[in-house]
Amino acid sequence: MTNSKMALWSVICEMSPEVFSGCSEEFPHNLRCFLGDWLENYPWEFITGTDSFCAFMADSLLSAMVEKLQDLANKNCQPGIILQLIANLENTYRRDPLQLARTVKQILEAERVAVKNKFQCLPLSFHRQQEELKFAFDLKWLQYKLQEIRALHGSLKDGSRVSLQINASDPQFSTQADVSTLPLQTLCTLFPEVAKELEASKTRLLKRLDIWKRQQQLAGNGTPFDEDLAPLQKRFESLVDVCFQLRQQAVASASHLGSELQSCLQERLENVFNALIKSAFLVDKQPPQVLKTQTKFQATVRFLLGPQLFKPPQMMSSVMANIVTEKQARELAAGRPDASLSESTGEIVNNVAPLETTTTNNACCAVFKNMLLKKIKRSDRKSTESVTEEKCAVLFIAKINLGSNNTTFVLQALSLPIVVIVHGNQDNNAKATILWDNAFAAKDRIPFVVRERVPWGDMCETLNQKFMAEVQTTKGLLKQHYFFLAQKIFNDNNASYEDFQNRCVSWSQFNKEILPSRGFTFWQWFEGVLDLTKKYLKDYWSDGLIVGFISKQYVSSCLSSAPTGTFLLRFSDSLIGGISIAYVIRLPNGSSQVENIQPFTATNLSVRSLADCVRDLQELQILHPNIPNIPNIPKVDAFRKYFNGELKEKTELYSPYICYGCLSPGMQNSFAGL
Repeated sequence: MTNSKMALWSVICEMSPEVFSGCSEEFPHNLRCFLGDWLENYPWEFITGTDSFCAFMADSLLSAMVEKLQDLANKNCQPGIILQLIANLENTYRRDPLQLARTVKQILEAERVAVKNKFQCLPLSFHRQQEELKFAFDLKWLQYKLQEIRALHGSLKDGSRVSLQINASDPQFSTQADVSTLPLQTLCTLFPEVAKELEASKTRLLKRLDIWKRQQQLAGNGTPFDEDLAPLQKRFESLVDVCFQLRQQAVASASHLGSELQSCLQERLENVFNALIKSAFLVDKQPPQVLKTQTKFQATVRFLLGPQLFKPPQMMSSVMANIVTEKQARELAAGRPDASLSESTGEIVNNVAPLETTTTNNACCAVFKNMLLKKIKRSDRKSTESVTEEKCAVLFIAKINLGSNNTTFVLQALSLPIVVIVHGNQDNNAKATILWDNAFAAKDRIPFVVRERVPWGDMCETLNQKFMAEVQTTKGLLKQHYFFLAQKIFNDNNASYEDFQNRCVSWSQFNKEILPSRGFTFWQWFEGVLDLTKKYLKDYWSDGLIVGFISKQYVSSCLSSAPTGTFLLRFSDSLIGGISIAYVIRLPNGSSQVENIQPFTATNLSVRSLADCVRDLQELQILHPNIPNIPNIPKVDAFRKYFNGELKEKTELYSPYICYGCLSPGMQNSFAGL
């Protein structure tokens, strides 16, 4: 199923029309087809009442539908059918547009049920679009109610009792609101009602921002991420605008509201405004999560309300960056900023940048281009905790003055967790800490607490996403790969695939415990495969030429009945960053046997490509591929496009190729786990 916003209609078009027969006799199927995905882009399902706003929205959507059809008729060589549909729409619904909303809602709900029954779920993009439509609908409600308040206030001010047109200057509200029938006390009801919806919209917006931040963190592990903040910025600006207007109207209506209600309203609006201001300051481009001292790095923070609030001659502010420990981050989260910053943790050079608005993209940002962590002060750790498990963060702080009273706001934004290293050999273990934190951090956690044990299925998803992102391939891991990885990390060759799915894996198993008969952890081995594949094997993997993560038992099952010379490529089980070749030979007695060639490492493959290594070995004739239901392929056909025209000179580092079966018993023991 596609992930685009047109996903539902695209799927519906591929389904049998009989599935949707009888959805609505009033809404012909050809009319639904003409409108296509256009229908999904409007908030039909949120028009649930019969009040003036719902009637206004239904009437507006009917007009928009007619306009859409008229545009289609103008582009159609035979517009007669469309024009007849327009006439039927006007005759059927213009007097009661709410009936149209109910009809379309019924159709869309039936379509969603059909899609969900077929695929067991709706695409993520659908839920995202519904959330966007809900916010837009609620915003229109707020704006509509503001106009009602203005109209009512105007009638109360001059003592008249007339019907006033809602926001006559704004075409989006070209309808009549009969405020003459509203009693005087309605004004006192409308204000709290609008303030309550404004608070609810603010809460929903901040939840959406939390989702963006979580997606940004998952992107650190390679998860696809839509980082565009422009839609969220528009939402922040819209709610602040409503907040301003409602506050102004409350001041203008003070004589009607009374001091108690006026004071309560001002407090509620002040809380909404403060929450929006503080939440609008965030880290747009994160600093590196594995940060080496004495190495330059970059970061960008953004103030989503800057373009709206920083109007000339408003003075721009500066943003300062400081490194903070996990303990200090917790004090910040607990609302104790003074205590958290009382002690210096480290020194960042070039840690001040101006907060400026760029007109090209209307973004107010502070861009740190040449920061450098000069030194770091380590905190006290648990006896079992290594330096590469210690997490800190960069805290960005800005002080801004807003309003005629120059009210000072202190804005703070904390980066994602960072592991500081001083040597390159710490990089691998630091990456493990960050990968685990990014994948399994809980919402609203205490910084930077993360679970010690996680379901194996969740770990599989994390490893797969990391692999595809690092290698830059669309070919992910398969079921047999997960099975082998589970056997390795749990040191269990007897459990079934389903048994592993019910287990949890610990941080210790992931990157603290040394694998049996090995000198490295699971993550150190897996990251070595990542690095080798990214640098030398990407295209081979993407083309399905490498079977990859499999056990010796799986190799035997694949090759046991294969012809002599059949081979496959698998990642070495006993060596960090190696790829081995297993192939079939025929013994003198006529039986077959699987032999293994000493793994090729980055050192080997930097001298001679994998394809040329395969071409050199005459024992290898037929490739067993990593593609289900695809027959074996002659090696020349499989690797032809990768062969180099000129042979490179072999070096002592590369030559000769070593067959496991040709080694002495002592040497065989050294490669027992290949």
